[in-house]
Amino acid sequence: MTQASIIDGKAFAATLRQRIAVEVAKIQGAHGLKPSLTVILVGEDPASQVYVRNKGTQTLEAGMDSVTHRLDAATPEAELLAMIESLNNDPACNGILVQLPLPGHINESKVLAAISPDKDVDGFHVINVGRLWTGQQALVPCTPYGCLLMLKDHFGGNLSGKRALVLGRSNIVGKPMAALLLAESCTVTVAHSRTADLPARCREADILVAAVGRPEMVKGDWIKPGAVVIDVGINRVDAPEKGEGKSRLVGDVAFTEAADIASAITPVPGGVGPMTIACLLRNTLVAACRQNGIDAPDI
Repeated sequence: MTQASIIDGKAFAATLRQRIAVEVAKIQGAHGLKPSLTVILVGEDPASQVYVRNKGTQTLEAGMDSVTHRLDAATPEAELLAMIESLNNDPACNGILVQLPLPGHINESKVLAAISPDKDVDGFHVINVGRLWTGQQALVPCTPYGCLLMLKDHFGGNLSGKRALVLGRSNIVGKPMAALLLAESCTVTVAHSRTADLPARCREADILVAAVGRPEMVKGDWIKPGAVVIDVGINRVDAPEKGEGKSRLVGDVAFTEAADIASAITPVPGGVGPMTIACLLRNTLVAACRQNGIDAPDI
């Protein structure tokens, strides 16, 4: 029987989007500023198409402007870079997001580096990375920021002194997650697939953030009794019980086992995933305020 409380990311994200919409309306009324997010999609990757469409819908629902540039998969890298430079210089554009992955002939690192750090609402630019790790004002990657918001809500705003383990060392989730937890005065370990005696390291953590990209890798007996588990993984696996050729989504944590040990856990789907776009909207609002010399709301 499941004993852990379920951290409902879908509901949390809906509440966050409502708060953002209220702040957008306030800023527009007081300053005549309507934040604007521009998304660039190169190619026709089906998953990216759905994701970009959802971003556009939720941006408009929050009261912001949404602009999408859809480029052919054969678009030259120079043309994409020229578009980014134009948007960097456009005061009506507050946030720039280039949807990944990009076609193979385009250098992803070069493209991300071309985005102005002040409009880098994905938080991937090396300047924002440096600002985050040195405690300066930064635009923070959306997924780890969403994880942090849910953790702070669960712990009543205070994570100080908690032992946290981040399983995964990606630039998109693992590393920024560690930086955010350090800033909250957690004692942080970053682990990965080559960590010696990984289960034992996981069992030391009051907070376990799993972002390694391996289906149900973290077993129930890896978890410290009473720990809080944030499962960032989204993995599609075969589900023959649902019929031939069917599949289902699972996280990096064996949910049923973990829920018997942890005190709280995020489900997959419906946990971390919905927070990513909500935090993208938050970053766009914050970027717009900073670009226009307005105090950004504390969201």
